[in-house]
Amino acid sequence: MAAAVALGERGRGRTAPNPHVGCVIVKEGRVVGRGWTQPGGRPHAEAMALAEARDDSRGAIAYVTLEPCAHESERGLACANLLVDSGVARAVVAVRDPDSRTNGRGLENLRTAGIAVVTGVESEAAERSMAGFLMRHRLGRPFVTLKLAMSIDGKIALPSGESRWITGEDARAHVHGERARADMILVGRGTYEADGPRLDVRLPGLEDRSPRRAILTRGDTVEGWTRLGNPEEVHALRDVNDLLVEGGSGAASAFLAADLVDRMLIYRAPILIGEGKSALGYVGLDSIAAAHRRWMLTDTRPLGIDRLEVYERVRASSGKVGTGFPPG
Repeated sequence: MAAAVALGERGRGRTAPNPHVGCVIVKEGRVVGRGWTQPGGRPHAEAMALAEARDDSRGAIAYVTLEPCAHESERGLACANLLVDSGVARAVVAVRDPDSRTNGRGLENLRTAGIAVVTGVESEAAERSMAGFLMRHRLGRPFVTLKLAMSIDGKIALPSGESRWITGEDARAHVHGERARADMILVGRGTYEADGPRLDVRLPGLEDRSPRRAILTRGDTVEGWTRLGNPEEVHALRDVNDLLVEGGSGAASAFLAADLVDRMLIYRAPILIGEGKSALGYVGLDSIAAAHRRWMLTDTRPLGIDRLEVYERVRASSGKVGTGFPPG
């Protein structure tokens, strides 16, 4: 299942509004088929893996990160039916699909056909991988990642506004990798007017993975950009699973104040700026006590001379980080 989760990540940022699913088919201890959701959402992971496995799928075990879909589509057959027709003997599924067209029906169809079904295997890893799709179906909005590049003392620019470049090349390359995994990237109006950002992916071989662009503004729409008048309008982004907020300070603060950030990427450069522009303004807190137990450090790593810190929001409703909902 860990391999299936890794395969699913290959489609991240290219499948919305569909999930990026991974599938591995194993027969007699040997992998006979691998698949992941293709760009645009089709073919699905199961269809790709079964096409590779061919006759070897009969009597095999299918490992799938998300419950196989149960609804027919003009774009392809239901994956639950494909698995039944293929003759697999067992299906191991990480997460139940919250989509009302499938939710439980895919598993039921497999069991009715005599296929042994096991659920919940590597569910936490699969939940993290597909957090955007699951968040959109369960809470009605994308999974939101906030990126901040700052100095040791939390500044993002000099008093003059100069900000290029606070972090080094390795950190900036990592940001481009994050862009390639997002469906949409957002900046505030101030950043748009000051920097004229391209917000594209400039990693060799991944140039075609540049996400759609959005701007947070109460002003006029910018041609070629999706306009959000306030952070709450992320609930209207029906075809976005993963949203990356890159700044600046106003946009970052607004999303944090609205409690709509699920994950933060802090790129910290080993420099001191002193007087300058702070990374954040008011974020909706009125006491130090309210600031505690909201964020959990889930990863940290060096990126050249800089350091990345990854924090995920702890949702009180579940006590879990990031997704804010229990496993399906």
